[in-house]
Amino acid sequence: MVPVLDRITSYRNQKGWTEYQLATKSGLTQSTISSWYRKDLVPSIPSLEKICSAFGITLSQFFSENEEPYVLTKTQRNLLEASAALSEEQQLALIEFIKTL
Repeated sequence: MVPVLDRITSYRNQKGWTEYQLATKSGLTQSTISSWYRKDLVPSIPSLEKICSAFGITLSQFFSENEEPYVLTKTQRNLLEASAALSEEQQLALIEFIKTL
């Protein structure tokens, strides 16, 4: 199987999604996704962008060399985005505060 399809399968399994659920969440048709597997095809970049969006990841995260894919929850993404607006000193203080919880 094409390594890209292996990655998609890994992310899909991590979410517990069927091909149909991935199709619904990505805006692609199930027949499109199914044909990738049947014909051992690599999805186009626009299709991969839709897949990544459904998984809540970027293309760079998708192609990351990490063996185990890790997907942030919406709450985790919100925490990261909110902390990015803080100064480094504030971020360190936030980390220390979180450790006390």
